[in-house]
Amino acid sequence: MTMTRDSQTRPAPAHARPAAPQAGGGGTAAGHGLAWLLVVTGAAGVLASWVITLDKFRLLEDPHFTPGCSLNPVVSCGSVMESDQAVVFGFPNPMLGLVAYGMVVAIGAGLLAGARPRDWFWLGLNAGTLFGVGFCTWLMWQSLYEINALCLWCCLAWAATIVMFWHVTAENARHGRLPAPRGVRRFLDDLPWVPSVLHLGSVGMLVLTRWWDFWTA
Repeated sequence: MTMTRDSQTRPAPAHARPAAPQAGGGGTAAGHGLAWLLVVTGAAGVLASWVITLDKFRLLEDPHFTPGCSLNPVVSCGSVMESDQAVVFGFPNPMLGLVAYGMVVAIGAGLLAGARPRDWFWLGLNAGTLFGVGFCTWLMWQSLYEINALCLWCCLAWAATIVMFWHVTAENARHGRLPAPRGVRRFLDDLPWVPSVLHLGSVGMLVLTRWWDFWTA
């Protein structure tokens, strides 16, 4: 059986052509803004964890060592480092931060390089940041009402965790990975920074009112 010239050159029907592979294996790319935010907040957490870890080692070597951020009875990093809450998992908390925040920096760098993680990865990142913000909330409560002192480097780590949590949550809600009404998704698409600002403002108000007499003295 012979084939005509037209039949040889005519393209195959669309349904007979092989499907083109999806870029990134079906994953979703993130905007550069979120990627840079993860890099910056992760780096801030690494810095805070690193400084606290070094000061903790110095404090173990010399019980009379005073950390540089121990400025007064309220802003007293030494009091926080010597508390039971500072080793809640059996080792200094900032050692966990070195690993967790380092992973966030790596994820942000990967996104900047063009990585397109699948939905399960985004949800896993959201779960990790949720654990982080929950743990930081517990530490905040302990600092304000049990230890009765603040660590400035801890405050930096708290702020970084809060910001990354709300922005990752907004990213997942906007893309339908987390269930949310259409109005909420539209709001988070336009103003993703609002939840983190409100959260940070609430923490700031708690700190301000907890030691109001000291701040105004």
